[in-house]
Amino acid sequence: MKIGMNMFLWTTHVGSGHRALLAELKACGFDGVEIPIFEGDVGHYRELAVLLDDLGLERTAVTAMGDPSMNLIGDAAARAKGVDYMRATLDKAHALGAGLICGPMHSTLGHFSGVGPTEEEFAHSVASQRLIGEHAAGLGITVALEALNRFECYLVNTMDGLAAHLAEIGHPNIRAMYDTFHANIEETDPIGALTRNARHVAHIHISENDRGVPGRGNIPWAETYAAIRAIGYDGWLTIESFGRGLPDLAAATKVWRDFAESPEAVYREGYRHISTSLDGP
Repeated sequence: MKIGMNMFLWTTHVGSGHRALLAELKACGFDGVEIPIFEGDVGHYRELAVLLDDLGLERTAVTAMGDPSMNLIGDAAARAKGVDYMRATLDKAHALGAGLICGPMHSTLGHFSGVGPTEEEFAHSVASQRLIGEHAAGLGITVALEALNRFECYLVNTMDGLAAHLAEIGHPNIRAMYDTFHANIEETDPIGALTRNARHVAHIHISENDRGVPGRGNIPWAETYAAIRAIGYDGWLTIESFGRGLPDLAAATKVWRDFAESPEAVYREGYRHISTSLDGP
């Protein structure tokens, strides 16, 4: 397995100005970083790939859609705009050299209809994801969809729900991400949710129950890592944590207070938490 660090803790747009931080993450022991893809063109991500290669850092990518006008489960115009956004984002991920992109790429983050998902919305999602999957396949990229808690989305909140939807989509490049933070909120049995749906899981986010330092909270870590080993997972374990430094992201993720004394505490202690836990009891 590989240990990664999601760059959302610092920024939504990684560039050459982050070289010293990226070098520090490499020195800490991380195999790679998770790069947010929002602004910037293909050329920017191609240049960033060179920087990461120079530092010896591998990479995955992450994105989300917060604009209801490009909703993959919305009306025809919104779906078309969402698919175009995802195709452009996948092109950027390819330039970055990322073979996997993760996030809630199934619907608009923080946008609610006031009721649960409808059959029509699921049908729209199936059609949208199949188009996205075709583009991803041409680039050799896996799209790992994320089940989010009910306060952030309404289409898929549990791993069982996500797995059922993936089975309906039926595209090999559209898979699932397991996130310990969301599972802690929505799953009655977070470990069972992972093991039951292991065949769909292409990526895992390591995130404490309060989004702070992994290992300090109440996630059942020993059982989680035992399950990860038991299912034969051999992909990324990527730390995802948030702070108040980015107002828009803090608002989207409902971060109103500091969860750690410093970013350094998150990534240094978090790295040790994962690396020692992987050894098992």
